[in-house]
Amino acid sequence: MYCLYAFNGEMTCFAHVLLNALDMHAKGTECTIVFEGASVKLIPELESGESPFSPLYAKAREAGLIDGACRACSSKMGVLEAVEASGLDLLDDMSGHPSMSSYIERGYTIITF
Repeated sequence: MYCLYAFNGEMTCFAHVLLNALDMHAKGTECTIVFEGASVKLIPELESGESPFSPLYAKAREAGLIDGACRACSSKMGVLEAVEASGLDLLDDMSGHPSMSSYIERGYTIITF
């Protein structure tokens, strides 16, 4: 089981998060994606369908591979309303941020991007 924490706010970097998650899922490996740090800024563009990576994002969402986005970073980066509108869960169990330890306790190995 793997939890892919995306911190980087560059779309081409996040595309690799999506590709790896979809590949793992297709091969039967349990995985989930967490938007953290600057990556939360990508959500509005991915949701709009305007990104060339929106179809990959939609496929990952349909497969249930996205666990959610950091509440504190979404607020700080000015995209909280867009993230709320997307329907993604806001993760905030560690001072407003998603706790890596909660994933580790559930048996996930953390990979950061």
